[in-house]
Amino acid sequence: MTDPSTDGTPVVADTATVPFIQGDGIGPEVWAATFQTVDAAVHAAYHGQRTIHWIEVLAGERAHAETGQWLPEDTLATLHAHPVAIKGPLTTPVAGGIRSLNVQLRRDLDLYANIRPVRWFPGLPSPLRQPELVNAVIFRENTEDVYAGLEVPADSREAAALRNQFRDICGWDLTDDCGIGIKPISEHASKRLVRAALRYAIDRGHSRITLVHKGNIMKYTEGAFRDWGYQVVRDEFADHAKIADTNDHDAVDNRIVVHDRIADAMFQDILLHPDRHQIIATTNLNGDYLSDALAAQIGGIGVSPGANVNDEAGRALYEAVHGTAPDIAGRDLANPTAMMFSAEMLLRRIGWTDAADRIEVAVEATIASGTVTGDLAARVPDTRTVGTREFTDAVLRRLDE
Repeated sequence: MTDPSTDGTPVVADTATVPFIQGDGIGPEVWAATFQTVDAAVHAAYHGQRTIHWIEVLAGERAHAETGQWLPEDTLATLHAHPVAIKGPLTTPVAGGIRSLNVQLRRDLDLYANIRPVRWFPGLPSPLRQPELVNAVIFRENTEDVYAGLEVPADSREAAALRNQFRDICGWDLTDDCGIGIKPISEHASKRLVRAALRYAIDRGHSRITLVHKGNIMKYTEGAFRDWGYQVVRDEFADHAKIADTNDHDAVDNRIVVHDRIADAMFQDILLHPDRHQIIATTNLNGDYLSDALAAQIGGIGVSPGANVNDEAGRALYEAVHGTAPDIAGRDLANPTAMMFSAEMLLRRIGWTDAADRIEVAVEATIASGTVTGDLAARVPDTRTVGTREFTDAVLRRLDE
C-alpha cells in the first residue's frame, strides 16, 4: 500500500483493498466490532479522504459448509494478490481431522515471521507487581520446527521404516510404539527471521534483541538457530548491532545489543526481569510458549494482536491470536480487543498511522475507564462488565475525542 516516490520517500495511498476472513466461533462478532472501529477511525482521521475496500474471503467452518473446502483455492489466490489481509480465529480439531488452517495459511503464503507485540496498559489485569515493565515484541519463526507438521503415527508403515533407518544410520534405538516427528530448522529460515527482527529494531529505535533457543540440548537445530542468528548480526548488521560479550543489556556505542537465552531460563527471566527484553527472536515452539506466557502477564491473549509477515514478498496477514471460543459464540460476550489491535497493526503497515493511533488511544481509554468485557472484569476490581457490542460502542465514542 506504500510505494516509493522518485526521491525515495514512501507515498501512502488514499485507498486500500483488504481481504478479510471473519473466522469461526466468536470470529464474526469480533470481526464486526473491528470492521466498525477501523472504518470509524479512518473517517475520523482523514475526513473521508481515505477509504478501505473490504473483500470477504472464506476459510474454516463456513467455507467448508458453502464450498466443501476448509481453505478454498479462491481464498489463497486473493490473499496472494493483496499485500495485507486480516482474519479471525479458525477452528482446528485436536488430534485427528484437518491440519491447522492457521499453519496452512502461513506456509502457503510463506509468512515466515509471526510478530506478537505484548504491552501492558492501565486497566489490564496482571499477576506482576510491575506489569508496566512488560513491553516486548516477539518474532517467532513461522514455517519450521514442530509446526512444520512432519510426523507419522506409531503404528504406520512409515514410522516402522523410519525407526529402522534411524537404527541403521544413526544408531538410535527407538521402541516400536514411537510416533515420529521431524523438527526442521534451516539456515535460510533462521537467518531471515533474525534479519526481520533486526530491521524492526533499527526502524523503531530498540536497543536490545534476545535470541531464545534450547541449543544446550538440541545443538544442531536450536543451537544452529542461535549461531545463524549471530552470523546475520556479524555479517549484515555490524554497523547497527553488536553481539553482547558481557551480560550488558544496554546499547553499546549506539548499536543494538544482541544476546541469547536458553529457553527455560528465558521463561524465568520474563517474569523476574521483563524490562530486559525488547525484541525476542526465536524458533516456532519456543515462540508459541513465550507469546502466551507474556500475554498472561498483561491481560491474556484476548488483548494480544498478531501479524504473520513476509517482508521480502511484501505480504502480511493480521490476526487475533486467541481461539474460536465456541462456548461463548453468539452470546455478546467476546472481547474484540485483540482483533482491533491487529487491525491497528495493519493500518500502521500501510502508513495510516493517524487512524492506527486513534484506535490505540480509544481502546486503551475504554479499558482504563473500567468498561471491559467479562474476561477482564473477572480479574480487575471496580470494573463494569459489558458485552461485545457495548464495548465497541464505547470505543467508537472515543474515536473523535
